[in-house]
Amino acid sequence: MLTRTLPAILAFGALLAVEAAAQPQARYDVYRASSRVVIDARLDEAAWRNVPPAGEFHFNRWKEGEKEQTVVRMLWDDRNLYVAYLCHDRHISARVTERHGPVSQDDCVEIFLSPNPDQVSNYYTFEINAIGTILNRCRTDWWKGPPTWEPEGVRCRTSFQGLPRKDESPADDHWIVELAIPFRNFVRDAAHTPPRDGDVWRLNLNRTGGITNRQSSTWSPLAPPATSFHTPTSFGWVRFVNRRANRGGF
Repeated sequence: MLTRTLPAILAFGALLAVEAAAQPQARYDVYRASSRVVIDARLDEAAWRNVPPAGEFHFNRWKEGEKEQTVVRMLWDDRNLYVAYLCHDRHISARVTERHGPVSQDDCVEIFLSPNPDQVSNYYTFEINAIGTILNRCRTDWWKGPPTWEPEGVRCRTSFQGLPRKDESPADDHWIVELAIPFRNFVRDAAHTPPRDGDVWRLNLNRTGGITNRQSSTWSPLAPPATSFHTPTSFGWVRFVNRRANRGGF
């Protein structure tokens, strides 16, 4: 378990030295869940009701096509980080069903987490397609295992969970991913598990499109010339707040 350093504590509240570009790294307060979160991809329980959205996604490599937005909210309790994605999408497709398969070829969302902001190059990936197939990687200096990684206790549900494939349909409008990630997976890098009030992590929220209108977007923008999601220096900042949110539901 790491000792939290003063720079990490101050980083969230202060601007980066010179926020060079017109799009600074994103920031978000993760509030404590007010009640039980049910992982069912419905997002209708009271816990989500007043949680503000993280902010608009950036289309870093956009050339043409519709910029379909992704609305993400996050919560936490003593066991888990909860992440909810609402993906506006008129062409939803997914075919990858094998564990750790190439889910980014489908309609897919991702969260890349770095629990230690002083060592942002140590991060973990959770990538989920529209039918609930997950790919995980542990990109840390201590991991000596295979390219993929098996986190403990992760629960996930999508709008099309378990289908053998999802083809585009005229009825397509949006899809949802709801995810619970136990904090115990990050004991090697996080200062505290569970986090304490005011703890800061780095992360990015990503999305790729399916066959039609295949777009790529991120919550925290990629600083040029970077084009890869695997750019931890562009990760945003989240602060864990030990109180309930009081505004902004789905």
